[in-house]
Amino acid sequence: MASLADTLARERLLKDPAAATEVLVPGEPPEVSLLRLCDAGLLHGGLSVALDVRPDELVGPLTQAMGGAARGFKLVDVRERKTLELHVLVGDTTERWEVEDLSALVHNLNDLYRDEPDVRAVAILGEWADALQLLCLEKRSLPRLLRQPFFIPVNALYLGRLSERA
Repeated sequence: MASLADTLARERLLKDPAAATEVLVPGEPPEVSLLRLCDAGLLHGGLSVALDVRPDELVGPLTQAMGGAARGFKLVDVRERKTLELHVLVGDTTERWEVEDLSALVHNLNDLYRDEPDVRAVAILGEWADALQLLCLEKRSLPRLLRQPFFIPVNALYLGRLSERA
């Protein structure tokens, strides 16, 4: 069985295999190692987002990492209410999104761009070191990754449905 680092390198997700060996802890569960690698900035498409970041603050970096049509995403207005309200421009229409947290923003963006093959899907790997670990992935790689025992994102069910479209 291939090591986590070997599998990630084969999937072209690992930036620096040598640096990864310094970060990885022998005997650690691979799903934990994945969080550790994301937090260390060693995964292509990985984002480590402090838990106190607001969804409207994450929009720019996240849509850039998603790439493709997501780079043109427009946030028109932000309203602070009980739940943060984002007004976004989708085509020629303005939509109102209520987003309670970063995970809700990820869900909305994944859903908005679900049929765009050039936009990467966002996997929520989980929390590590007081940050939410996100991984932007090519949609065509989702079926392979979802079969890997180390890849257990919080939003795995949604990504599974998304991969059926890819």
